[in-house]
Amino acid sequence: MIAKVAFSKSSRYLERYPEVSFGLALISGCRNLEHPPGFKAYKKKRLRKMRKRETLAEITDRIRTYEAFFESFGFECPLPKHLKRTVDSGFPSYNLLVDAHFMAEMCAGILVAVADYDRFDGALMLDTATAGELFQGMGNRNMETVAGEIVLRDERDIVCVLCQGADEKTRVGPDTRNVLFYAYAVPGIDGKYLKEGLDIAADTVADFGDGTVEAVEIL
Repeated sequence: MIAKVAFSKSSRYLERYPEVSFGLALISGCRNLEHPPGFKAYKKKRLRKMRKRETLAEITDRIRTYEAFFESFGFECPLPKHLKRTVDSGFPSYNLLVDAHFMAEMCAGILVAVADYDRFDGALMLDTATAGELFQGMGNRNMETVAGEIVLRDERDIVCVLCQGADEKTRVGPDTRNVLFYAYAVPGIDGKYLKEGLDIAADTVADFGDGTVEAVEIL
């Protein structure tokens, strides 16, 4: 039995974003396969559903909400380009965990990150940053926070910045067995959409990676 995710929101976060949700999905004992049997057909089925006119319009509206939030901090949101590429060419193909992350984002129109749960150092906290905090992004890029940005911290480091991305430390790989998907809302995004996306990610990893869904929580 894997330990439950220890998670909290800081007083700074709650003061600035009192009604903004955050979601967590923990799956244990999975295998991060590249091409699980049946996965390609499953992705095509998800894609057909996502491309339906009414569904796509709703996803597009949510992504515009994220885009405006990113722009308020001076950053470009990656979701619009991801959506266009997905509509035009289908879901990308990397490995099960990364692909499940993209499906969760695109099918629900939300922002999702995926992490190797065993690489976190202690409890997690959703917080807002002060200006000039340093962290190592994906690929060990040296990055710096903007005042008020939403960040996720463990007890040692910033592990993800909403507008700038996740760190290298918790990156999933071939040996990942316990995976945490986490989803950010921003003002104007209802927590039910986080649940929708995280359920897709969790169920996908359980079905195609032999994982056990330990929890899907909207907090």
